[in-house]
Amino acid sequence: MQNVVSQVDSAFLYIIGFSFALLLGITAAMIYFLFRYRKDRNPVPADIRSNARLELVWTAVPTLIALSMFYVGWQSFIGLRGVPKDAMDVGVTGMQWTWVFTYPNGKRSESLMEVPLGKPVKLTIRSLDVIHGFYSPAFRIKMDALPNMNTYAWFYAARQGDYVVFCSQYCGEGHAEMSATIRVVPENEYLQWLRKK
Repeated sequence: MQNVVSQVDSAFLYIIGFSFALLLGITAAMIYFLFRYRKDRNPVPADIRSNARLELVWTAVPTLIALSMFYVGWQSFIGLRGVPKDAMDVGVTGMQWTWVFTYPNGKRSESLMEVPLGKPVKLTIRSLDVIHGFYSPAFRIKMDALPNMNTYAWFYAARQGDYVVFCSQYCGEGHAEMSATIRVVPENEYLQWLRKK
C-alpha cells in the first residue's frame, strides 16, 4: 500500500520547486533585460505586437505548468479520498473542547485514539455543536467536523509512536486546548487495549 503522506509531500515539493525555479528564472530575465535593453543600448524599442510564435509560447508554457501542478495535486487528492477496503473504522466526534473516538466494538476514548501499526484507519468525523477541524500534521489530515453531517478521512499507521491532533477551526474559548493524540502501537497491544473497559 502506498503511503499517502509521501504523495502529499511530493505534490508540495513539486509545486514549491517549480514556483522557486520560476521565481529565479523571471528574476534573472528581468535583470538581463534591464541591462541588455536599456535606453542607451536600444534607443528604438522593438515592436513585438502580432508575434504569433511569442503569443503561443507565453500562453502554452504557463498552461502546461499549471496543468502539471494540477495533475500532481489531483493524484495526492485521490489518494487522500480513496479509503482502502480493509480500513478499520473509527468514529471521531468533536465537541467543545475535546475529541471523542468510538471503535467498532463500542469502546470510546477521549483525547486518545489508539490504532494498530501497519493498518489503514478510516475516520468518520462529525461534530456535536460547532464546526471543528480535525488536523493531524503527521498524517496530512485536515478535515472539518460539521454538525449534523458526517465527513471522512483516512490514514495509514506506518510507524509506531504518538502523533498530535489539533482543532484547526476556531471553536470558542477552549479552542487552543482542543488537542488529542493518535497512538500507533503493535497490533497485539492494540487488541489488549481495545478489550479493556
